[in-house]
This record gives sequence, structure tokens and C-alpha cells, in this order.
Amino acid sequence: MSWAQERLYPALPVAGQNLACTLAGFARSRRRFTPHFHRTLRAWEASVRGPEEALLHLQRTRLDALVRRARAEVPFHRGLPPASEARDDRRAIQETLSAIPPLEKSTYREHVRELIARDIPRSRLIRGKTSGTTGTALPLWFTRRTLAEEFACFWRQRRGAGVGLRDPNLTFNGQLVVPFGERLPPFWRRNHWGRQTLFSLYHMTPENLPHYARAVQAAPATFVQGYPSSIHLVARALLESGLALPPGRLRGVFTSSESLLAFQRDTIERAFGAPVFDRYGVSEFCVSMTECRERRLHTDMEFCIVEVEVEEETEAWERGPLLVTGLATEATPFLRYRVGDVGTRSKVPCPCGRPGQVFLEVDGRLEDYVVTPDGRWVGRLDHVFKEQGDVAEAQVLQETPAALRVRVVRRPGYDEASERGLLKEFRMRLGDEIRIDLDYVETIPREPNGKLRAVKSAVGRPRAAGAHR
Repeated sequence: MSWAQERLYPALPVAGQNLACTLAGFARSRRRFTPHFHRTLRAWEASVRGPEEALLHLQRTRLDALVRRARAEVPFHRGLPPASEARDDRRAIQETLSAIPPLEKSTYREHVRELIARDIPRSRLIRGKTSGTTGTALPLWFTRRTLAEEFACFWRQRRGAGVGLRDPNLTFNGQLVVPFGERLPPFWRRNHWGRQTLFSLYHMTPENLPHYARAVQAAPATFVQGYPSSIHLVARALLESGLALPPGRLRGVFTSSESLLAFQRDTIERAFGAPVFDRYGVSEFCVSMTECRERRLHTDMEFCIVEVEVEEETEAWERGPLLVTGLATEATPFLRYRVGDVGTRSKVPCPCGRPGQVFLEVDGRLEDYVVTPDGRWVGRLDHVFKEQGDVAEAQVLQETPAALRVRVVRRPGYDEASERGLLKEFRMRLGDEIRIDLDYVETIPREPNGKLRAVKSAVGRPRAAGAHR
């Protein structure tokens, strides 16, 4: 976090913070909506209506090019076998991928510098980090072309629901747009360039949520986007305040970054009067699935290839861990990356008529809320760990609203400054009233499905949030 974000922004009046959000929105827009984005969006809006054979041919063409570049320009991949020369595209893709060993996250971390393509000038590389949902934020390098193609995936989904690029929207994600100590509304800020109302996720107390509901009612918007856990809390407030939006006022609610639960979808759709469209993606830009009106997730086949390591199977579906290959990952090619999630792939075509691979569900990020002493319900704490490179893994445990216990697996470079930085990130989002104890451990136990739960709370479970007043 920069000095301007940490010190200057909180000191600005609301009008100044709105201006800062607008300037940041302008800069993001310039990075994202490039000529390549518009060309890609037009092409992929056409390809989604074509036959599956055309999608497979495009996948095969992009995979072959990715493998050639990886062999020539990426030190880690110099030993890869060449792509298959089979005439059939489906068979060629299978043969090419089967010759490549899966890429584990631990391997990526250990060899990250060797995975950067040498033919891309440093001036074109953008530095980033993964979301850090388990306290393990990985360093990333990508390009504007990669970013533009991922944006083409979800803007194709949005345009299919009748949403335009310049439509006004309500956003619920993890940005610190409202200083934590703010006690009075507005608990939202405006990005006028993006026609965006940015709602804080860190002020959602029972007393404040009616203000959110009234702001949603008053703000001009065509769609809503953000984390389902936070949108769900506002949906409850809309229903309880008698302020549910009339059906048809919004074109859609677009959720991502967390597992969307069935009761959350039902509440959100009733409160906002619009269908929910979910999306599955990761910070590594190597997979994208977008939901259709039949509530099924379609692999964006122009952007990625998804394999399932089958562990369960019926005549209708197959289920297992996902291996993903990012066809747009030109800076750091992700080939057969074990992303850590489990998917259920349908064996029958989707009733919506869209061709290609379709999933019934992806078991990804299911987290509890953290509840603060003053009644705030905070979901999605991954932003705490994004800058904590000395933390190998972490897990937040909560038994009462008064305190948290954070299990931390340290890396060799972890020191007192690392501890201060970690606590500061928590305090910026949860305040000073809650007690935070750091528990340094060698390992963190996994759930029966093998996953690490980032937040385990006895007081902030999602189903309890459904009954939150």
C-alpha cells in the first residue's frame, strides 16, 4: 500500500476521495479497455455462437503457439516436448497436454523467475499478486494483452445479459474506499469516470446496513458486481427495509471471487429484482468460466483449457480437481496448473445452446465472515495477505466477536516488521477494538476435502448471515 493510499487518501474530504476514485478509475479504464480488448470482445462474441469444432481448432492453435514460445523463451519449460501433430484438434490437444507434467503452486513459487518469458520486454510486464485467500499470495507477471482478454471474457457475459460498457453500476469488492474509522454515511464513494458507486465492505453493521439499502435504491445503476457474501448482506437489508428493487430495474448481478451459495443467490435475486450471473476465475489469468441463464458455468474456451482429474463419475457428470492451461498467459505460461479447486463437468450439452465445455459447479472459495465487536460483518479478507510475502499460509479463527486467532506459517524472512505489517493490514479492515492473537505454527490442518479454509468462524458462518438482523 502506498503512502498516498495509507495517509493522504483518508485525510481527504469525501469530495476529494471521490475525485481520487475517479482518477484511479480512469487509469484502470485506460489499462483495460485497449484496442486489443475491443477486437477480442468482437471476435469472441462471434465465436460463442459457432460450433464446438471451431472452438477446439482455436484452442489447438493457441496451445501450439504457447508451447512453441514456452520451449524457446521460458527457461523452466525448455525441456517441453513439441506440440502434437495429430490432424484431429481434440486428439492433438489431449496429446500435447498429456506430455506436460502438472504445474504445482509450490513449484511455481520456487521457480517463478524461470517461468517468465524472455522475449517480452520488461517495460511490458505488469507485476501483481494472487488474492492470498489462504495467506499464500504468489507473485505474478502479466501483460495488458492478457488483462484485456480476461476482461473480454466477462464483458461477453455482461453484454449477453444486456449490459453495456458505459452503464452505471454498484460495486462491492475489497477496496478500502472508506476509512475504517468513519462512523457516519456515506459508506460508499463514486468513480464518476466509470459511472461506478463503490461500497465499503468494512462498515456493514446492523445499524449501517439500512444506509446501504437506501443508497442502492437511490444510485443510478444498470448492474451490480462484487463478492456474493457482501452483496448478500445488502440484499438482506433491502428486504428487511422494504426497499427491494422492482424486477427489471437492473439487468443483472455479477458475482465472483467466492463460492456463491444457493440461499445467497435466492436472497440477492429477490432483493435486486435481477438474475445473478456467477463467474469463476483466478488471479493467475489462466481460467475463466462464465454462468449462463441456466445457471451453468461455461468454460471460456478461447481463453483457457480445463481438464478434470476424475475422482467421481456418473453417466451425467464427472468430478475432480482441475488442471487449467491459460492460453493468454504470455508472460508466465501456466500449462496444466493445479489451481486447487474441484469442478463437476457435465457430460450433456447445456440447455442454453452454447457450445463447448460446461460445468455444473466449481467448489472454490467458501469462507465464513469475521464479525467485529461493533457488529460489522466482513467477508473476503484476502487483501490482508497480498503484501505479506513472508507469510507462507494463514488461517483466521474466531470464537467470539471480541477476538481473532490467526494461525501463521512463517517463511524464513519473517521478522518483527513482517508481524507489524500483518497486524496493520488487519487493523485497517477490522479496527482496534478486536483482539488479534498471532499463533505461529508449522502447518495448518486441511479440511476433509483437502482444502485450507481461510476463515473459520463460530459467529460468522454464511448461514448465520442469512438470518442476520
